[in-house]
Amino acid sequence: MNTFVLIRKLWPFVRAYRGSLALALLLTAIGALLAQVTPLVMEYTVNTVQNLLKKPIDKQEVSWVVSTLVAILLAKELLSLLVQLGQKFLSDRIRFRMAADLYDYTIRRIVSYHLSFFALGQNQTGKLEKRIDKGIDSLTKTVKNLFVDIVPMLANAAFALILIYNKNVGVGVVATLVLPVYAYISREQTHRQKQIRRNIQEIRENKANALFGLLESIFVVKSFVREGYEQGRQHDLNHRLAENEIRHHRTNYLFDGLKSVAEQLGIVLVFVVTIYFVLNRQMSVGAILLHIMLFNNVSAPVRHLHRIYDEYTEALVYAEGFFDMIENNTYLLQRGSLKTAAWQGHFALRNVDFVYPNGKQALKNINLELKPGKVTALVGLSGAGKSSALNLLAGFYDPTQGSILLDGQPLSDYDSEFVRENVGLVLQKNHIFAGTVEENIRYGKLDAPFEEVVDAARRASLHDQVMQLPNGYQTEARALSGGQQQRIAIARLFLKNPPVLLLDEPTASLDAITTEQIKDSLDAIKQNRTVLIISHNISQIMDADQIYVLQEGEVIGEGTHESLYREGGLYRDIIDSNARSMNLTRLAATVLG
Repeated sequence: MNTFVLIRKLWPFVRAYRGSLALALLLTAIGALLAQVTPLVMEYTVNTVQNLLKKPIDKQEVSWVVSTLVAILLAKELLSLLVQLGQKFLSDRIRFRMAADLYDYTIRRIVSYHLSFFALGQNQTGKLEKRIDKGIDSLTKTVKNLFVDIVPMLANAAFALILIYNKNVGVGVVATLVLPVYAYISREQTHRQKQIRRNIQEIRENKANALFGLLESIFVVKSFVREGYEQGRQHDLNHRLAENEIRHHRTNYLFDGLKSVAEQLGIVLVFVVTIYFVLNRQMSVGAILLHIMLFNNVSAPVRHLHRIYDEYTEALVYAEGFFDMIENNTYLLQRGSLKTAAWQGHFALRNVDFVYPNGKQALKNINLELKPGKVTALVGLSGAGKSSALNLLAGFYDPTQGSILLDGQPLSDYDSEFVRENVGLVLQKNHIFAGTVEENIRYGKLDAPFEEVVDAARRASLHDQVMQLPNGYQTEARALSGGQQQRIAIARLFLKNPPVLLLDEPTASLDAITTEQIKDSLDAIKQNRTVLIISHNISQIMDADQIYVLQEGEVIGEGTHESLYREGGLYRDIIDSNARSMNLTRLAATVLG
């Protein structure tokens, strides 16, 4: 990442505000010219006073000179204030509006990525959040610094140098010689700080991610009495960050001191050379004050320029990670254009292999079908690949090898939003958004009237419990129990009412009575729909029209409940284990007795 690349990447976002930018640059030129007025007035004042002292004092003339000079200086300060206010207003408007544009574009890109993007270690939630916030903040500051701070400072220094050269070439040369020394020191400072900044960025992302993980898993931390362990992890990251920050500032202090020495050396040289020309009667006495003030107009912008340049080089580091994130077309969800009114919902996996981004192979040569209007079940031990197969059918991931067909056409040919609009999912862990119960259920159909929301809640056996809450459907959804949150997810499904259902442990975290109620509701909604279900609930598996048995990512059996049980093997072991764990013999004797 360098300046030209950064400008090219930022220009599409800056272009919308080129009118404001042009006005800001005009104010910059005016401000730079006004900054030279005071040195010129000071020179004129000294020379005029010197001439007045050579003759008898005329009070009227003195009053006129003083009042004129005061009026000029006050008018200059007033104009400078107005120019600065205009620059600040324009820079803030460009900065904050561009920040909003960058954020909108980033979210638009992020939500369009495959889930495989979020499975990468460097894209964990806390790291992404830090990268987005810090990246946008750094980039918008860069635009402000580049167009509203750096340009005015350079213009100020350039005009001041032109005036120095206009007065005396020798003094101008001396003033110019200090600048390469200043630039060399700044370049060395930036070079030494670059790796430190990279370390700081990485540690900040890790720290943010660790803090997010700690807060998210605080119940687990408490249950295992791991407060001390977590404090130690946070302490280590915080200590590493502090050490790198200290190195960063220590280096800054050293080089800032060297630059102060260079600046003072420049002032001394300009002062000595100017006095030499004054004593040789080649310049007026007022030139001493003029050149010192003009050199300050040259050195002060350069001094502040490094502060801005330091922020700029830090922004370059963050810009690399930020643009890598929002320009990563590898994980961009490619949308086909196929939409069909003659939807059958016939899914098929043909010779599918699937490997997660971390290198773990989840599926090997999988062949299975979801027939229209039928219920298909996936059975297997934990880690067999059941949820991975469901994620492929939902279009969250692409197969590493093989193909996925929908009604005989490759799934990738379909418009992905069209497919997901026609597919309903209930997963093992369903996310509940910050908001009310009503808002969370309505997420299944954003324009649903309240009556439909209530009906969906009833079908999910949630309505009666919600009505017992103090605020009813306006209760904060995250305050509900895990089982109630699971019913919210099922209510969303009922509200969406899609032709294809993908259910991954839909009755997880529910009690036996509610499980039976939900099963009855699901049985009703399954009618005339394509259904895939993953469940450890025997009754839901037994009712399936077709069952596939998975083991270590491979299909090792398929058929109905009766045929698979007769064949024995893993399926019979799973059913028998379920029966023993539920103590069915004693349970049956109790119920029947």
